Order: sequence, then structure tokens, then C-alpha cells
Amino acid sequence: MEYVLAFVCGGLICVVGQILLDKFKLTPAHVMSSFVVIGAILDGFGIYDNFIDFAGAGATVPITSFGHSLLHGAMEQADEHGFIGIAMGIFELTSAGISSAILFAFIVAVIFKPKG
Repeated sequence: MEYVLAFVCGGLICVVGQILLDKFKLTPAHVMSSFVVIGAILDGFGIYDNFIDFAGAGATVPITSFGHSLLHGAMEQADEHGFIGIAMGIFELTSAGISSAILFAFIVAVIFKPKG
């Protein structure tokens, strides 16, 4: 049942994104940015942690989780280190995802011929 909930919840996030693309004619960048902001807002109100507990990977895999991680890390470190902790927290929780995206983009650019 855990897998079904993850699939349904993650799928519903994707459905919302597809509706935004098709009906409102938003670009993928607009949808992605909106989802990051929505994830941060939901984390700010304490809702996204409950969603993760309910949906599991259906909530942690989509891009909304990146917004949650950004704000969650910033708030944790801000409590400990003050203003400088905001930047520390943002990069602490998201560094693995950012680093792997840069690494894989570099590998793909080396293997294939980029057009730009």
C-alpha cells in the first residue's frame, strides 16, 4: 500500500504540472519554479513534513521536495547560527542533489555534442 500511495501522490503532483503546462500555457521553467516555491511555502506552514510522512517517495522525489529542503535546511541552521546559518542550511541539505546534477550534466556534455 505504501508504494501505491507514493505512486498516486507523486502522480497527482505531475498531473497538476501537466495541467499548468497545457491549460495555462506556462513554460516548464515557470512550472518548476512554482513547484519549488510551493514546496517551500508548504514547509513554512509545517504541512510538507506531514505530506512526506503520508506519501513517502511520492513527496520526496518531485521538485516540490527541493523547495522543502531549501527552506527546511535554512530554518534549522538559522536557529543554530543566526543569519549566516541561512546560507549554510540551504547548501547543507541540497548539496548532494546540486552536485550530482552538475556532475551528470558535465558527463553528458562530454559524451554528447552540446548545441549551445
